[in-house]
Amino acid sequence: MKFEETYLNDNILDALYDMRFDEMTPIQEKCIPEILDGYDVLGVAQTGTGKTAAYLLPILSMLDDGDYPKDAINCVIMSPTRELAQQIDQAMQGFGYYLDGVSSVAVYGGNDGNRYDQELKGMRLGADVLIATPGRLISHLKVGNLDLSRCSFFVLDEADRMLDMGFSEDIMKIVAQLPKSCQRVMFSATMPSKIRELAVSLLHNPVEIKLAVSKPAEKIQQSAYVCYDPQKLGIIEHLFKSGDLQRVIIFSGKKERVKDITRRLKRMKINCAEMHSDLSQAERDDVMYRFKAGQVDVLVATDIVSRGIDIDDIRIVLNYDVPHDAEDYVHRIGRTARADRDGVAITFVSEAEIYKFQEIEHFLGKEVEKRPMPEGLGEAPAYIKREKKRSNTRRHGRWHSHGNGKRNQRPRGKQNPHGAA
Repeated sequence: MKFEETYLNDNILDALYDMRFDEMTPIQEKCIPEILDGYDVLGVAQTGTGKTAAYLLPILSMLDDGDYPKDAINCVIMSPTRELAQQIDQAMQGFGYYLDGVSSVAVYGGNDGNRYDQELKGMRLGADVLIATPGRLISHLKVGNLDLSRCSFFVLDEADRMLDMGFSEDIMKIVAQLPKSCQRVMFSATMPSKIRELAVSLLHNPVEIKLAVSKPAEKIQQSAYVCYDPQKLGIIEHLFKSGDLQRVIIFSGKKERVKDITRRLKRMKINCAEMHSDLSQAERDDVMYRFKAGQVDVLVATDIVSRGIDIDDIRIVLNYDVPHDAEDYVHRIGRTARADRDGVAITFVSEAEIYKFQEIEHFLGKEVEKRPMPEGLGEAPAYIKREKKRSNTRRHGRWHSHGNGKRNQRPRGKQNPHGAA
């Protein structure tokens, strides 16, 4: 479906034409009409599917068309990290190129006083779109720098990352400042029970849209070591001795393990740095800068960097532990083989993780190559096929609530939801 087949306004369509955007992605095709029609939306889609445009385009179109107050914050977009907030802000500048009457301000931590003054000025003048990280927005709310009582749109992006980073309480404090009439959109890459609970508390009879998780790119060379936990560092040492260790990310699901891996790698004289939620925003910025600049060869990270971060030249992704599910696996290894490059993804599968990895293989539709244990590290556990439990793989399929009576019973057609119940 083409963008011009929707009722996005002409200024938005002109910007898309200049950017050579013609065909909508599936998430855009499903979400844009629903948001334009005033519905709350719950979207489940992985990074790289075009979800930023899926909510920005219809909201910007309505702000440009509608009679919204010029001295109010009309839209709040919440991002878990400064990096993603910057990316959303960049997209905003492109999509809003012809929108002379729509202003925006990005609000995030880790900046000097000049930046804070710019944020304050933008909020007090009534920026139409406020793009913010939770901590920074809470700071401004506490000292009375902004009023959200007339906000018409609220977007919660990367909701699962928000909860993983401990922002649940901050999100609820921010939402408490919004009027009941505010149209709300929430995106998440996964849909665990805690995200479902958050959606119930934030959204009003939302249209629910879930896209199937894409399989990893074929150019990613996937393999695995079946091993005992104590053997994992020995395998890393073997891999790094036998090849080039530049542009490597090692993922682990727990920040304490990330810290331990980093300490041990430094003892091996490996040029590495750690990335997890215990670091301040300034520290995370410094680590990412040094890694992107090639000053750090190996980044050891939690899933905080598995989504939403654009680094095009990662050569190797190592999963120190098996990701929670197939979706997390796809996000992690998707950091490599970008921009037409090849890449390698290696997963360490401990004895206790075998069944979980077999679930991932089931999603992939193939068995991942198992590498032999390097010499001197002992025997590996047997990779025994377990009897498959009752599958819940239907959640990987596409689903949405069209026609099931769960959506709002508002009339169809273009409308301005500002002030609507």
